[in-house]
Amino acid sequence: MKNQARVVIIGGGITGCSIAYHLTKMGWTDVALLDKGELTSGATFHAAGLVGQLRSSVNITKMLKYSIELYSRLEEETGQHTGWSEVGGLRIASSKNRMEELRRSAAMAKTFGLPMELISPKEACDLFPVMEKKGIIGAANLPTDGQIDPSGVTYALAKGAKDRGATIYTETRVTGIHLKNGSVDEVLTEKGSIKTEVVVNAAGIWAPEIGKMVGVSIPIIPMEHQYIITKPIEGVRKGMPTMRDPDLLVYFREEVGGLIMGGYEHNPIPWAMDGIPRDFTKTLLKSNYEHFEPLSLLAMKRVPAIGNAEIITLLNGPEAFTSDGDFIMGEAGEVRNFFVAAGFCAHGIAAGGGVGKMMAEWIIEGVPGLDLWRLDIRRLGTHHGSQKYALERSIEVYAHHYSMSWPYEEMLSARPLRTSPLYHRLKKMRAVFGEKSGWERPNWFAPKGVIPKDKLGWGLPNWFEHVGKEHETVRTKAGIIDQTSFGKIEIKGPGSLPFLQKMAVSQMDKPVGSITYTQMLNEKGGIECDLTVSRIGENHFYLITGTAFVKHDQSWILKHLPEDSSIVINDVTSSKACITLCGPQSRHILKQLTKDDMSNEAFPYMTCRQIYIGHAPALALRITYVGELGWELHIPIEYALNVYDAIWKAGKSFGLINAGYRCIESLRLEKGYRYWSGDISPEYTPFEAGLDFCVKLDKDNFIGQEALLTQKEKGISRRLCCLTLQTEPLMPVGKEAILDGDKVIGLVTSGGFGHTIQKPIAYGYLPMDYSKPGTRLQIEVAAKRVEATVEKEPLYDPENLKVKR
Repeated sequence: MKNQARVVIIGGGITGCSIAYHLTKMGWTDVALLDKGELTSGATFHAAGLVGQLRSSVNITKMLKYSIELYSRLEEETGQHTGWSEVGGLRIASSKNRMEELRRSAAMAKTFGLPMELISPKEACDLFPVMEKKGIIGAANLPTDGQIDPSGVTYALAKGAKDRGATIYTETRVTGIHLKNGSVDEVLTEKGSIKTEVVVNAAGIWAPEIGKMVGVSIPIIPMEHQYIITKPIEGVRKGMPTMRDPDLLVYFREEVGGLIMGGYEHNPIPWAMDGIPRDFTKTLLKSNYEHFEPLSLLAMKRVPAIGNAEIITLLNGPEAFTSDGDFIMGEAGEVRNFFVAAGFCAHGIAAGGGVGKMMAEWIIEGVPGLDLWRLDIRRLGTHHGSQKYALERSIEVYAHHYSMSWPYEEMLSARPLRTSPLYHRLKKMRAVFGEKSGWERPNWFAPKGVIPKDKLGWGLPNWFEHVGKEHETVRTKAGIIDQTSFGKIEIKGPGSLPFLQKMAVSQMDKPVGSITYTQMLNEKGGIECDLTVSRIGENHFYLITGTAFVKHDQSWILKHLPEDSSIVINDVTSSKACITLCGPQSRHILKQLTKDDMSNEAFPYMTCRQIYIGHAPALALRITYVGELGWELHIPIEYALNVYDAIWKAGKSFGLINAGYRCIESLRLEKGYRYWSGDISPEYTPFEAGLDFCVKLDKDNFIGQEALLTQKEKGISRRLCCLTLQTEPLMPVGKEAILDGDKVIGLVTSGGFGHTIQKPIAYGYLPMDYSKPGTRLQIEVAAKRVEATVEKEPLYDPENLKVKR
C-alpha cells in the first residue's frame, strides 16, 4: 500500500467514490480511497435507488439536479452499467392539505428550474396503472426524476476515479488518524499508514467512529429501514415512474416487472446504539415483519396488487439519519483539513453525484460552488454531540420524513435544552418559544385569552395580529427582548487589531468604545461572516453574531489565525446574557435605573460602554436590529434576571412590553437590515448586498479585497432589492419566484409583513436592469402571483433619525 496521498477518503460507498471521481476530474489525482470491506458494502448496496430532485432549498435542489446530469452520462463515459432510467417521479396527494403542499411545491419547482406539473388522479393512474384511484385528490409529476442501480453507479464513479489516477484499497480498516499542529497528518490502517494533507470522512453510519479519532462529533443515528421486493406483478411495466404517497407513508418503484415498496413509519427503530458490530459489512438486519405490517396495509390501499404479490424478500438495512434532518458536509471547525460527507437521511443515492462535486470544490478551492450553509458541519453546536440528543432528534426526523411540512414549524423533541435565565419568567408571561441551535427563544407573546401555541396551517399564522401589536409598541413606546442566544466571541491580545484589519472589510482602528458593523469575506469576495465588533479595550474586541453562526464564525476566524501567540479567541456565548431594550421610550426607562449619562451626546449611536443597571454591571451597546433607539445590554449570566425585573418594573409607566423574534423579523425587514444565510451569504459580495458603506477599500489588504476591487471596476450585475407586494396581508417566507411575466429573474431571500407600512415585504437579488425603484414585477407567493414594486430602501426612517436621536 502506498504511504502517501494528497487526499485520503474513508468510505467506499456512493459518496466516497463520487468525491474521488470529482477530485480527480478537477486535477487532484493523488487520491487514496479506503474501505474496511468492499465498495458499496455499507448502506449503498441496500438502497432502494430512487432519485428525486426537489428539496426546499434551491441550492440543495441544484446539487441533486447535477446528480441526474452526471448519472445520465456516466455509463457512456465509463463503460460501467449504472441502471439509470429517467422514468419520472409521481407524488400523490391523498388529502386537501397535501394537495396544497403539492401546489406550492410545483410552483417552487418551476422557480428552481424543474418541470414539475400538477396532474389529475386519472392522469396519475395512467402513469402508474396498478394504483388505486380512490382517495387521490391530485398528484404532481416530475418527469426528470428517475431510478438507478446504487451499486452500479458507485462502481462507475470508482472506475472514473481510478482511470484518472486514484487508488482504491478495499478490506482496509482505518484504525486511527494522527494530527499535527491542529491539522490531519496521517491515516493509520491495519495494512499500514498513509501520510496525507486532507482526510474525507465519507464513512456513512461509521462516520461518528471516524470522527471520534480526531475529536469531531458527528451526530448520526442508524435507523432500520425496510422495503419489500416482489416478483413480477400484472400491470407493472418497465418505465413506470417512481411513486410516493406521503399521506400513506409509502413509496414504490418498478423492479424487473415487480415492485419495490417501502415507507417511513412514525415509530422508527434506531440500531446499534452501543456501537456497530465489527463484522457488520455488506450485511443486512433481520427482517421485522411485525413492524412493517402497518406500512404494508397502507401500501395496499394505494396499490392493492401488493396484497397478492409474491414477496422475494423484506430487506432491512440501516440508514444514517442526522439530528436535524440535513446532510453533514464540509470542513470540521475543530480540525483543519478534516472534511465530512455523511448523514444523508435516505437521500444518499440522489445526492451522491452533487455531493461529490461540492466536496471536491470545497477541498480544492476552499469553498463549494453553492452556498451550503444549511448542510455545513459547523452549524452543529456541541449539544449535537450528545447521543441522547441525536437519538431523540433523529427519531423525530425519520418519523417526520413523509409528514406535512408547514410554514414556521418547529421541532419538538429534546426541548427545552439551552435556556436563558429569563426562560421561566417569560414562560409565565405567556411567551411562545421557538428553538434555534438548542436555544429556547421567545417568538411571540400570547395575550390573555389566547392559547400560547403556534397553530400550523397554510393561511396567515395565528400569531400575525399579536406580533403586529408587539411591532407597533416597539415603534411607538418600548419593547424588551431576550437575545441571550446571540453568539458572542472575544478576541484579545496585542495582535488583535492588525488581525481584525486583515479579516474585516471595515476600518477597525477606531477608538475604544466604538462599535463597527462589518463583514468577513472569502477570497472570492463572498460574505462568510456578518457581525458587529465592539472595541472594549485597546487590545480587546467583543464580536456579536447570530445564534446559529457562532461556531461557523469562530472556525472561520481560527482558520486564519497567525501561528504566534499574540491573539486569544474565546466563545463567551454561554457566560453572558443579552437583554435588548428598544423603542423611543427606552432612554427614559434606562434613566430610572442608572446614574450613567445615557444622553445622545454622552452615549451616541454605535458606541459601547460599561454601565450599572441597579446593582448589576452591564456592557451597554447602543445598536439596533429593529430600527429604533435602543441598547443591547450584555450582562454576566447571574445578573440577568435581576436586570430584567428592574427594567420591567421601571418600564410599566412607559408602556413597555415583551417582544419576540417574529416581531424583530418584521421590524428589521422594514429597516432593510440583512440576515446572513438568507439575504447575504458566501455567494454574494457586500457590493451586491447593498453593504458598500461597510467596505473600506483604501485600507491595507484584507481578505477578499482583490475580488472587490475587480468587481468595483467591472460593476455588479445583480443587487439585493427590497420589494413591496400589492395585496392583502400575506407572508412571503423565502424562495418564492420573482417574475417578469413568465421569466424568473430572482428568488425571494427573506420576507414577511411590515406592520408599520402595512404591506408584505420581500428581498431578493435582481439583475441591475430590474433594480431601479418603481420597477413593477410579480412574486409567486403560495403558488399565486402577486404584483410587486421595487422600492428605495429602507422603507422605514430612511434618514436614520430614529436610531440616532
